[in-house]
Amino acid sequence: MFGAINFDRENIFSYVYWGLRAQNHRGHQSHGFLTYNEGKFYTYKNLDLVPKLKASSIQEWLARLPGNIGIGNVRYTTSGKSDEKSIVEGTQPMTAEANGIKVAASFNGNIVNTQQLAMEIKNHASNFTCTCDSDLVCNKLLIELKSGKGLVAAVKSAMLSLDGAFSVIGITGEGDFFAFKDPHGIKPLCAGHSVDGKTFAFSSETVSLDINGFVRDFELNPGELVVVNKDGFKRQQLIENPRKAFCAFEFAYFARPDSRFDGKYVYEIREEFGRNLVKEFSEIVKDADVIMSVPETGDDSAMGVHEASGLRWERASRRHRYVTERAFILLNNERYSTIDRKVNILGSEVAGKRVIITEDSIVRGDTTKIIIEKLRRAGAKKVYMFVTFPRIIGPCFYGIDMSTYGQLIGSNHNDEEIAKLIGADAVCYQSIEGLVRATNCKHNELCLGCITGKYPTPMAQELADKMKQKFLQGYKEKGRIYETTEYGDCAH
Repeated sequence: MFGAINFDRENIFSYVYWGLRAQNHRGHQSHGFLTYNEGKFYTYKNLDLVPKLKASSIQEWLARLPGNIGIGNVRYTTSGKSDEKSIVEGTQPMTAEANGIKVAASFNGNIVNTQQLAMEIKNHASNFTCTCDSDLVCNKLLIELKSGKGLVAAVKSAMLSLDGAFSVIGITGEGDFFAFKDPHGIKPLCAGHSVDGKTFAFSSETVSLDINGFVRDFELNPGELVVVNKDGFKRQQLIENPRKAFCAFEFAYFARPDSRFDGKYVYEIREEFGRNLVKEFSEIVKDADVIMSVPETGDDSAMGVHEASGLRWERASRRHRYVTERAFILLNNERYSTIDRKVNILGSEVAGKRVIITEDSIVRGDTTKIIIEKLRRAGAKKVYMFVTFPRIIGPCFYGIDMSTYGQLIGSNHNDEEIAKLIGADAVCYQSIEGLVRATNCKHNELCLGCITGKYPTPMAQELADKMKQKFLQGYKEKGRIYETTEYGDCAH
């Protein structure tokens, strides 16, 4: 997500547009823009990737989305239904209005206590129909503002009511431009400004500041609210929380490699992941002839493996550039055919060779299984999977759509069993300790819930423990844990 304000009354749309284009990797299902002009919100929402704009249509877009404040969002579904109608209804930014008070919000993350929040909102607005968790966040803010609270008190109250991950950029009906993070800081959100000091922005990743020529100022702290005026950013720490829990999956997979977290580029961290794998699996390295990668998120770790091992990095796996869907974001019936078409293997380069292939993570095992099948057909003698993200053993509650134990190949299979299931000679996961060390974070500063079973928020932990116990007893999950009716009465 991305948002910006210009204090020279310049139309903001172009900044928001390019901010979203730079982050389209964070969501492929839908995109939306919202601008604010003289007390009114103007919106445009649609499915699929952010579109290319023709020069002849620019004035039309500027007229459709006037104003000097704007926010945008790209999304894939981690809350709500996945049919086309529901995806359209869940496309952000969201707006809510009552009694002359209104608010718009762009949201990144996932809320765990959705059912309780929906019931609370219905007590205030009986006709409310929840489409997804971003809808809940926006309406919760509206309830607090409608009660007479100022923005600071309203945001603090919302923070205390929400269990989950939430980075939010918003605009009030009075034109207040603000952003805040959940008390654990699970999802990224940074702030920056234009060189001339007239435009200020919030962004999930630094690449959107870069593409607009902006200077990065800071990463928002967990539990922090930032409001923007003509003098710049006004930072207020609303909730003190000793347990920061930034999503570790951002480092391995989700973030763009040229984004920066705490001053370090993501690609540098991924290269270190590769060097760690060489240290941790030195005997496998000795048995290998070449390195390959699953493009593109496996490329940087392949460089690290190459540097630490001296093995040739054979660029014999190529991604079809315009097949852009991310494998585990897809619906089940779309996944196999898309993965098969997405990666091309140059067979003659691997025939008769013992291959290490680097991958960012294994969620369901679909991508890796298909790629290994292709390598075997091409004549690879052995295939070793080097996986930078440790084995995923539990669901994510915070914005990655791997929300049940049953869909995770690592939840009830060990490394050897996974290797057999996907057709590899060995699956070599980076250790948790190696991952943490490479990020320059401390163990207790990262959310590692999906690989340790220990979650930073109380309701997520309770739901995970309850469902794991039932799953081990043979229970078949009926959907995302936090959305199934049987857990709606779980205490917060």
